[in-house]
Amino acid sequence: MKHLSALVLALGTALWSQAGDKTPTIAAPKGAVPQVLFNGTTLEGWAGLPDHWKVSEGAITGFTTKWAPLKNNTFLVWTNGTVADFELHLKYRIRGGNSGIQYRSELKDPAEFIVGGYQADIDSSPRYTGILYEERGRGILAERGQQTLVKSVDGKTQVKVTANLNTADALQKFIKDEDWNDYIIVARGNNVMHFINGHLMSTSVDLDAAKAPVQGILALQIHTGPPMEVQFKDIKLFPLEAKP
Repeated sequence: MKHLSALVLALGTALWSQAGDKTPTIAAPKGAVPQVLFNGTTLEGWAGLPDHWKVSEGAITGFTTKWAPLKNNTFLVWTNGTVADFELHLKYRIRGGNSGIQYRSELKDPAEFIVGGYQADIDSSPRYTGILYEERGRGILAERGQQTLVKSVDGKTQVKVTANLNTADALQKFIKDEDWNDYIIVARGNNVMHFINGHLMSTSVDLDAAKAPVQGILALQIHTGPPMEVQFKDIKLFPLEAKP
């Protein structure tokens, strides 16, 4: 796996070097024009529980209150297509609670907008932001600061750390608290990478062919628990050609 470790770290360094660019990319062809997924004024092209999603301050805003708590994690689903191999750029800001960006996922309950699949985690505490989590599935597949290899061994999920990118605490220092952060997700074949503010937070190669999602919906999460608010804006999708 040495060649893979070198490749991932090289890609991370390439993005880091472009951190000052408004739209840094590591996978999309130079000059590629992204698909804009949010128009900045309405929730056109998105669907979710209307009591928990709105547009505020030019951003998609998901929220819970003590008067309207959630029984299950729920999602705002992009309705204009699915994603397979892609590069996604967006900005997020969170105040309290937990959220995430769901991708290559499946709508489990259309009435309650419950989704399962890969998630690029977002958290108001220093614990989960940047990790790879599989909602309603195999759980944590890569912690912040880890490069991992995921396999199925005797029917059980095995997550092996193949490289350490940095410590979780060191990477947390690049994440702005209650302020806007740049999130980039790159999915190419069975490799996925999460970047925040130009820094590679986690990456994983999923070799569990029976469970690794290769295509599915894109969605934004609000989580059960105490009152919270999360906002998303400048959402841009670069579809990519499939590569192993």
